Amino acid sequence: SRVEYEGVGTMSKSKNNGVDPQLLIDRYGADTARLFVMFASPPEQTLEWSDSGVEGASRFLRRFWAFCHASRGVVSGAGAGSLAHGGEPSPAAKALRRDIHLILKQASYDYERKQYNTVVSASMKMLNALESARLESSAADAAALREVLGIALRVLYPVVPHITTESWGALGYDREFGDLLNAPWPQVDEAALVQDELELVLQINGKVRGSLRVTASADRSAIEAAAIASEAFLRLSEGRAPKKVIVVPGRLVNLVV
Repeated sequence: SRVEYEGVGTMSKSKNNGVDPQLLIDRYGADTARLFVMFASPPEQTLEWSDSGVEGASRFLRRFWAFCHASRGVVSGAGAGSLAHGGEPSPAAKALRRDIHLILKQASYDYERKQYNTVVSASMKMLNALESARLESSAADAAALREVLGIALRVLYPVVPHITTESWGALGYDREFGDLLNAPWPQVDEAALVQDELELVLQINGKVRGSLRVTASADRSAIEAAAIASEAFLRLSEGRAPKKVIVVPGRLVNLVV
């Protein structure tokens, strides 16, 4: 018989091309099925099936589960309410808290709009931030990790309730907040969003030569002085003073030799 290809389409009863969710649940679990459906399309729009999308959802949840398992000792040992008493977090921990609270702010807004696909995207960003953070083995950094991982679990919970509930109990959050179902929604810490330092792109004659870290309160003259004293400029300028210094606040500094 002849096969007619009509291109990529959406699933519908009339086309008899639906996928039984139970088959997906049996193979990957209910959480993967929920994550894929919510991430693939906003609820009011049609959905294009993607085997690779399902595999991607499964890989993300395995990564999330592995991170929670690997963090169990640190998070459980941090203790309830320890953030206020753990001392000064490292720069890496402060950066992680800023990232997570920024993402939380957007995720809370997206939940209110029922934009579940971008909520899943926010959870993925949170996991990327958690995995890439290079925290110190201090009480302050352990407390910071406990705080932000608890935020990530609560943001992801409505999408994948089984994995998050199991991880919530294993990490000891239930002793502080009770069951995940009844845990309060995390609040954005506006103080965590304030940056102590800024990383500016360092250019010399318009070419990127590295980066420059300055305090967030640094004025133009302080930024210029830091750029002129940088190793890259000292190496390439051969002792000459810059003819011009161009500062784009919050973004870059360009030294013209």
